[in-house]
Amino acid sequence: MTSRIVVIPTRRAHSNHAEVARSIGVDIIAGRYAEGTRLPGDAEMIAMFGVSRPVLRESVKTLVAKSLLTTKARVGTVVRERAAWNMFDADVLAWHLDAGIDKRFLNDLAEIRLAVEPRAAVLAAAQRSEEDVAELRRAMERMRLEASDSVGFADADLALHVAVARASGNLFMRSIGHVIEAALRASFLLSAPVEAEDRETVLLWHQKIVDAIAAGDAEAASEAMVHVIHNGTRRHEGAVIEAPAGAQPSADTGETA
Repeated sequence: MTSRIVVIPTRRAHSNHAEVARSIGVDIIAGRYAEGTRLPGDAEMIAMFGVSRPVLRESVKTLVAKSLLTTKARVGTVVRERAAWNMFDADVLAWHLDAGIDKRFLNDLAEIRLAVEPRAAVLAAAQRSEEDVAELRRAMERMRLEASDSVGFADADLALHVAVARASGNLFMRSIGHVIEAALRASFLLSAPVEAEDRETVLLWHQKIVDAIAAGDAEAASEAMVHVIHNGTRRHEGAVIEAPAGAQPSADTGETA
């Protein structure tokens, strides 16, 4: 598979301190500020971003709260180790998409999906309502109507998986589903089944998820979900999808990825 560089555009911030936090966050995630690195001093950062000291400090507080930075007396503001980052924070996930996602990100995403989504499918098979089943079928129909490599197909795929989480009736699973929506959408865009055979396989196994949940077949729903996740991971194989150092995010689309 040809190597690709992929940056997924996300919604831009709507305040000065949020935009500064996003810019610094993307630089940290992209490795421009390495783990353990001390950020430049306030004066340099203020000049860099053209903002006031209170705006800069509010931005730093935001990044400290998201566990990307720590402030130490007589040391300054330091980038925390990657293991400390809050990957369930919606902004941190969005900044990964701005920085350019790599195989490690996709593999970690697949692992958390395997830990949660098959169980959500099991619960959905037991808890689903008629409206839940109707929503799953609407998402399935949208997938069939959209071109495989289109944003519409990825959005329909995402809608189906979010509908499974909602049908599970488990508030934690529903929350996780909403938090990682941007990451899932990016993953679906990158694993688009462009070959006709791949498209049919994707549609078949998503349909199996819907049919099993509608029939109340928990085991079949779980197995189909596992297959869908593994199949998506397989389509990522061979792709190099990390942004180069210094890469800038794509133009604002006005919507959350």
